[in-house]
Amino acid sequence: HPEWKTEEPFASVLKGDIKKALAGGKPALLKMMLATHANTTTEEFEKIVSEWIATARHPQTGRLYTEMVFQPMLELLDYLRANGFKTFIVSGGGIEFMRPWCEQVYGIPPEQVIGSSIKTQYELRDGKPVIMRMPELSFIDDKEGKPLAINLHIGRRPIAAFGNSDGDFQMLEWTTAGTGKRLAVYIHHDDAARETAYDCDSHIGRLDRGLDESPQRGWTIVSMKNDWKSIFKTDKNAGNKKDTP
Repeated sequence: HPEWKTEEPFASVLKGDIKKALAGGKPALLKMMLATHANTTTEEFEKIVSEWIATARHPQTGRLYTEMVFQPMLELLDYLRANGFKTFIVSGGGIEFMRPWCEQVYGIPPEQVIGSSIKTQYELRDGKPVIMRMPELSFIDDKEGKPLAINLHIGRRPIAAFGNSDGDFQMLEWTTAGTGKRLAVYIHHDDAARETAYDCDSHIGRLDRGLDESPQRGWTIVSMKNDWKSIFKTDKNAGNKKDTP
């Protein structure tokens, strides 16, 4: 792809300027996703993801990405399941990118993972039926799309929902509009020392409206900096004392 040398966001990625590449926000991410996640069978893509996630490390922390999951959220998932709740992941990330590893990391099986998707096509390859991933967007699981995806895939309004950006606002809004007791929680990334601090001014994961409207809506805002004793499951204090979810 010689055109990528001058076409954004690929040009910035090739130069190692990730900050500039991400400045394009979610449209830039979707463009990269379509370019890198398509033209394979679903089985081939699952193998690629599984091999990558097994060794990929964060460029700043040096940790495996699978180690950089939030310990308080793991504790919350365990608590909910122990008390009869069924847990789901509803993410703007690619659904087939998340499914191969979410069960091992979060205890959530593939059929309980909901995300964005590209179009697929049924084909016969050398006489064998395969599902091909096409370079065309099918569904964006973000903002208004999240309640729609939950309704389509689950068929029930959630009792509790947890988010960390304005992309989760409609999911929390729809959850708390139901009858009976409901819970909506925003996780505020405000710990620059132990993780990354971002909210109103972020190109990715922007949290602005959620911070402003949560108090009047009765939603809970959890501060990573002030409420969490540990951040990641590999932290020294992880699992020693239960954190606020």
